[in-house]
Amino acid sequence: MANASLFFQTYIPTGEGKVILEIGSQDVNGSIRQVAPKGAKYTGVDFVEGKGVDVVLDDPYTLPFDDNSIDVCVSSSVFEHSEMFWILFLEILRILKPDGLFYLNVPSNGNFHRYPVDCWRFYPDSGNALVTWAKRNNYSPAMLESFVSNQTSDVWNDFIAVFVKEEVNAIKYPNRILQIKKDFYNGIAQNNQEILNLNFFPEDQKKLIVIKQIIDKKINVL
Repeated sequence: MANASLFFQTYIPTGEGKVILEIGSQDVNGSIRQVAPKGAKYTGVDFVEGKGVDVVLDDPYTLPFDDNSIDVCVSSSVFEHSEMFWILFLEILRILKPDGLFYLNVPSNGNFHRYPVDCWRFYPDSGNALVTWAKRNNYSPAMLESFVSNQTSDVWNDFIAVFVKEEVNAIKYPNRILQIKKDFYNGIAQNNQEILNLNFFPEDQKKLIVIKQIIDKKINVL
């Protein structure tokens, strides 16, 4: 929720005249809709009925919207449950306007959790890989930034990426979340592939390493 709020504040601080689409919008334990800018036309889609769902999808890889019709698409904790998320990514690009944005939030670690399946985790190079895939399919997106967010009160570290449908329109978005966010690692900014706050281990793995070091030290003492 905090990362989505930062996205809206950074990229679309005012929602007037904006069409926002959320993929996987069922409100299970909160919804991005809560932090969306006022004045936007907000539509939520999911493959089941529920709170926060305006449109139920017949096919999770077909979005019932016209080409170039959406200003902003957001998706949180969905791609890990999509068996073929790369197909969904192309469908998102299809419906976005040429200067449209896609906000992606997906786990970079964490427990296995079927809903109804759990297939993927994303790492620092995942956003660039999606851009490469899209270009092979005749799109020209750019990843404006990505990073892995620090843990807050649980074991999850979320991978965040922001894309613009057509790279030529990246100039319309001069601000970046990474300019204000401090609690992240493995950040990548557009046109600069040097990783910011490089970290080879997610936080849960680092904790295990520390625990092992403590145990080994106690064993050596004994």
